[in-house]
Amino acid sequence: MVSKVMIEKNAYHDSVTLMSLSGSISKTDGVKQAVVSMATQMNKELLENIGLMTEEANNASENDLIIAIDADSKEHMEAAFEKIEEELNAKKGGKKKNGETSAENTETALTFLPDANLAVISVPGTYAAREARKALNKNLNVMIFSDNVTIEEERELKELGRDKGLFVMGPDCGTAIINNVGLCFANKVRPGNIGLVGASGTGLQEVSVQIDRLGEGISQAIGVGGRDLQEPIGGIMMLEGMKALEKDENTKVIVLISKPPAASVQEKIMEQIKTMTKPVVVCFLDGDATDVEKVGASFAGTLRQGAVLAVQALGNSDKEWTNAISEKQTNWIKSQKEEMNSSQKYIRGLFCGGTLTSEALTVIRPHVEAIKSNVAKRANEKLEDVHASSGNTLVDLGDDEFTQGKPHPMIEPSLRNERIIEEAKDPETAVLLLDFELGYGSHEDPVGVTVEALEEAQKIAKENGRHLPIIAYICGTSTDKQSYSEQARKLESLNVCIAESNEQAAEIAVKLI
Repeated sequence: MVSKVMIEKNAYHDSVTLMSLSGSISKTDGVKQAVVSMATQMNKELLENIGLMTEEANNASENDLIIAIDADSKEHMEAAFEKIEEELNAKKGGKKKNGETSAENTETALTFLPDANLAVISVPGTYAAREARKALNKNLNVMIFSDNVTIEEERELKELGRDKGLFVMGPDCGTAIINNVGLCFANKVRPGNIGLVGASGTGLQEVSVQIDRLGEGISQAIGVGGRDLQEPIGGIMMLEGMKALEKDENTKVIVLISKPPAASVQEKIMEQIKTMTKPVVVCFLDGDATDVEKVGASFAGTLRQGAVLAVQALGNSDKEWTNAISEKQTNWIKSQKEEMNSSQKYIRGLFCGGTLTSEALTVIRPHVEAIKSNVAKRANEKLEDVHASSGNTLVDLGDDEFTQGKPHPMIEPSLRNERIIEEAKDPETAVLLLDFELGYGSHEDPVGVTVEALEEAQKIAKENGRHLPIIAYICGTSTDKQSYSEQARKLESLNVCIAESNEQAAEIAVKLI
């Protein structure tokens, strides 16, 4: 084994670029570990954990770049460094492969695009608020992909945006569709007359995908970041988004998507709904319908139901709400049960999408004695060790504990493969429940990089006298770049049951156990 750690002083690169590069280098032949990241304290801890910390790396500042490789030979290590340098030099060389010119800062970017009105911020959280403030002061709306922005800074930025009549989407905002352009993680959906405001990335994706499948489309999908509906922020951008969609001529129906807000924030939202003339659908997972229906809005308990109610509100009453399990799926459930043994009792959900994990928890909870998850809010449902399943367990693998110094599993879903194998070894695992996200930002072939692990999982179960059923939901449309049909074909070749919605996938898992 050969390892090497290099520090490049004052060599900033955005987090998405570095996460993608780390993921691709890690898959290179002969490379055991690869870290390409800014020298934040969190990334230094990662180096320490994998045994690659050096004195120089420990003394590096957050403006410095860490490149660390652990390989099985000097040749493989040098090849990895050459590839990294090539990729990073291409990024900062001023010209991209397609001939477009890159800019080093907001000011330069505006000289190339003087009519731009939106800036996407993806820098370390330490600098994100500063860059967002610069953009707002240049009258740009902002989408802050970065996390680790303090809640005080978030409040200040959102107040500034509101006062200037500008959106501040985020921090930690992963999804938006603005004027039919998908930003960060978003699916290619048809344009239409339903406007979304959501404090959840995969929640926005799932609702927009389900609306597309029902034959309707999206006017705007405004992400506000996961903390917007908490007490310290007060729902500033959710309220601004609702006002904007009320004024938007292309929007005929408005859908709000979130986990339940703080009580005082929900009260503000309900008061604003009273003043609105357009139909409003409120999809608060684990929320209560009573307050929503009092103000004349429709309540949806799941993301799929939110999409259906929105389509119905457009006047398409023939789009009936149904989550019926098909005859094909029913036959699959029956055949799987016949092959399982008595030790197999529990659902093991391994998710890339955090809100999809939360929705599955909502769906499965009433049907089982106990369930654990790292997204759970109820004390008795909190997962003590995110790296070990116990009983019915749903894990969001995009949580911070899994992504320190690594790409998000939507960017690199192969990070889930090791956990798939571990669950297959557990004699109590009755079914694997998985999600695959398509669209902009996501991996080019999420199923393809998972197939080998699924085959190995099925083999492990068989060798131990068991049969392992697998249920999958593909969050995507027929026009997404990854080809929905091709992703589905790969899963079907392994006899994986493919659900029509995340909700339905959870329902099938319940019926199986």
